[in-house]
Amino acid sequence: MYDLIVIGGGPAGLAAACAAWEGGLQKILIVERDKELGGILNQCIHNGFGLHHFKEELTGPEYAGRFVKLLGETGVEVRLDTMVLEVADDRRVHMVGKSTGYRVEEAKSIVLAMGCRERTRGAIAIPGSRPAGVFTAGAAQRYVNMEGWMPGKRVVILGSGDIGLIMARRMTLEGAKVLACVEVMPYSGGLNRNIVQCLHDYEIPLYLSHTVTDIRGKNRVEQVVVSAVDGHRNPVPGTEMVFDCDTLLLSVGLIPENELTRQAGIAMDRRTNGAVVYENMETSLPGVFACGNVCHVHDLVDFVTAESQKAGSAAAQYVLGGGAAAGETVLEVTNGDGVSYTVPQKLRPRRVEKLCGLFFRVNRVLGNSEILVTSGGTQIARFQREHLAPGEMERIDLPRALLDRAEGEITVSVREVEQ
Repeated sequence: MYDLIVIGGGPAGLAAACAAWEGGLQKILIVERDKELGGILNQCIHNGFGLHHFKEELTGPEYAGRFVKLLGETGVEVRLDTMVLEVADDRRVHMVGKSTGYRVEEAKSIVLAMGCRERTRGAIAIPGSRPAGVFTAGAAQRYVNMEGWMPGKRVVILGSGDIGLIMARRMTLEGAKVLACVEVMPYSGGLNRNIVQCLHDYEIPLYLSHTVTDIRGKNRVEQVVVSAVDGHRNPVPGTEMVFDCDTLLLSVGLIPENELTRQAGIAMDRRTNGAVVYENMETSLPGVFACGNVCHVHDLVDFVTAESQKAGSAAAQYVLGGGAAAGETVLEVTNGDGVSYTVPQKLRPRRVEKLCGLFFRVNRVLGNSEILVTSGGTQIARFQREHLAPGEMERIDLPRALLDRAEGEITVSVREVEQ
């Protein structure tokens, strides 16, 4: 029996395993379906990683390499090219690998770190014909950066998520002509720094409140039709623009990989599409923790690392401390006006030492604003921000003393204030 099985060998799984080892666990297994550790970082060859955690600017492979090196200094066991098929509620993990065959391993604790996947054309139902040349932005990124294949020469990008913005720059640098980046919302879904560095610096137009309404082509994409949308995101007749192109990249959102989580009967949050977690990233199934993009989609890998280290340390405490404690006070965290979700969704004040970090996203662009935390109709905390946007995850830290005064639930909301 293992002390801990970590499912996923990307940045979340690596950080969780290292933290659990430092926390005192000796028998740890990482299961990764790819042929090497590192996850999505291996194809993210641009810089900008590590500024928070390592205090220096790294590329994705460099960031992953740091943790792979740290892992090599531990006794953590790694199984690559191995797919987890099921996580049972008794913490038995069913897996199959090329070298090991079908195996069932038992664990005292589990960390779910499977990451996320991209929404596809089928998920958003773009009308038009079905030619070649339609890729998700992440697939195109892998083709260019890892496989050495060029997806196309004249490109339109639908969606302004960070991967799409970065691929606008990457395709330009490889010699392609990026004709436009099209976003259905009235604001970008990516970090502001990526809008500046990937679009503005290369004079790539960004069409907000627009979407693709037709794909034309027989064997290969030949044209893409883009239309403006109204306040209900419905196409406006007469606003069509036709782009002659051979490639359409989709950057239209990420979905946490939670098939295993649901199969295990773990409570889910439909706002995040991830598991409902406590302050230490424990799920509704005692001894099972979730972290990183499988829990909620992050902007920065540094935040994934910090969250996953918390999950790994909590798994070690769970195993070495003899399991779960019963009869604890639990606060429900809910989202109020202007907030689309909060993580964690449940807090146990007694388990918070000094501060409890709370992540959330807003549902609209806001200027000078206040973040309000209330409990029982009473305001218990207030934070100020100069700018808030849905594409950027926010964090506030709540003191233990504040949580002790809360009753039943706490609500996080935002409001714009006059300067």
